[in-house]
Amino acid sequence: MIVFDLTCDGGHRFEGWFGSSEDFSGQTARGLVTCPQCGSAAVEKAPMAPAVPKKGNQQAAEQNGAKKVLTHGPLPAEVTEALGKLAEAQAQALASSRWVGDGFAEHSRAMHYGERDAEAIHGRASAEEARALIDEGIPVAPLPFPVAPPEELN
Repeated sequence: MIVFDLTCDGGHRFEGWFGSSEDFSGQTARGLVTCPQCGSAAVEKAPMAPAVPKKGNQQAAEQNGAKKVLTHGPLPAEVTEALGKLAEAQAQALASSRWVGDGFAEHSRAMHYGERDAEAIHGRASAEEARALIDEGIPVAPLPFPVAPPEELN
């Protein structure tokens, strides 16, 4: 579906939904598109501003009631260095940890309740599963950087 901003010869603006641009043209030619306010069939497309999403390196900010877009430049060297150290620490921790995939919650519970030997594991858990583990007093923490399953690594 395409949404067009439309205007009639009476100056009323409204929108119409059509299957295609050709569908709009055909319906207009047959007099099927009319203004909902005055009933005029003299309808044409109004100028439209495209919906352009903001860049990924921008965020909206409000200052004195006015919205502004902040563009971020490169990260400060200290932040880049800290992220590098954090990534290195995660890599070292994962090297001595076993991937359990989607069974993370089940494995964590089993170790916590003594049904399985304790070991360092990592895997996937939904937000609900993670909350349930925390509510049960099972210590878990999200990894700061995404981890690909071993079968997806080159």
